Amino acid sequence: MSAYPSSDQDRLVAAEPLRRFVSEVFGRCGMSAQDAALLADTLVRADLRGVHSHGVLRVPEYAKKLTGGGVDPNGEPRVARDSGAALLVDGDNSMGQIAANFAMRQAVERAKTTQVGVASVSGSNHCGAMGYYATQALSEDMIGLASTNALPTMAPWGGVDKILGMNPLAVAIPADKERPIVYDGAFAASAHGKIRVYSQKGLPIPSHWAFDSDGQPTTDAAAAVEGLVQPIGEFKGTGLALVMGILTAVLSGAAFGTELGSLKEGAKPGHDGHLFIAIRIAAFGDSKTFKQRVDGIIQQFQNSRRAEGVNRIYVPGEIEAETEEDYQRDGIPLNTTTLDGLWTTAEQTGVAPLDDN
Repeated sequence: MSAYPSSDQDRLVAAEPLRRFVSEVFGRCGMSAQDAALLADTLVRADLRGVHSHGVLRVPEYAKKLTGGGVDPNGEPRVARDSGAALLVDGDNSMGQIAANFAMRQAVERAKTTQVGVASVSGSNHCGAMGYYATQALSEDMIGLASTNALPTMAPWGGVDKILGMNPLAVAIPADKERPIVYDGAFAASAHGKIRVYSQKGLPIPSHWAFDSDGQPTTDAAAAVEGLVQPIGEFKGTGLALVMGILTAVLSGAAFGTELGSLKEGAKPGHDGHLFIAIRIAAFGDSKTFKQRVDGIIQQFQNSRRAEGVNRIYVPGEIEAETEEDYQRDGIPLNTTTLDGLWTTAEQTGVAPLDDN
């Protein structure tokens, strides 16, 4: 079950060949084999989970960033300041995924001794779906949180100036026998990349997803791409996006809002900021007991009474986990525009396209 409608123009692509193909593309862009593989994995994993807005549709723009777009393909993130549980990471203008992965792992390692690890990142770039990083804490019986600033796509509630990013937050909470709870969402009704996918498919969007450039609700995906993304919960959504923007950008010294750039001109290389937190559950009580209680909460959600017409109640991350199982088995559906972008980038970088078989 994906968050995106499929069409007869979609092609099913197996995950592993796609991962190798994308990794080779990024390798030809000057990245080390290890970094190229990590970057490819973040994109393919997003597609596997049905989050196509942060999947391989990003390959052409990332390749441009790496080959003349101002991002250093060999940037090496480092800890610039170490203050107990708090770390400031300099992304060294690397691809955001490289800086984000480094920072989250630093936060997890630090939490093993200080019980909570916090890594604030500057000098980075777009880092993809935040759930990829938050879930890295799960195997250590930790709760993971990940957030980032974003290019402005929203206006303050009641305004029409595009000055606020949707600044997403991901939270991963381990369970015992149930799947973990993985919330990963921006404070907007839809990701801008998701609207782009609908525009590529020529499909209308729900009226609560976006405004046109005059601040009026629209179902036209193309008008929405040029307009404004609607916040969740009206003024509550813009308020939360404002707070997360300050925590991810101002705290680390990165760019906030329009300082980062614009959708039309793109982000300024090396100006992104992120925030990663790992919380060691055992510091507060028995980890097993905590995870068993989370199991009970999940089951209570799933078994609660449903409104008329609702077949099933999901907890955050459940749809994505089931989508990943389906796509691993059957292949990832990619639309024509995404595939064309991949093949064009492959040709530009001297990589053979994927075999049709």
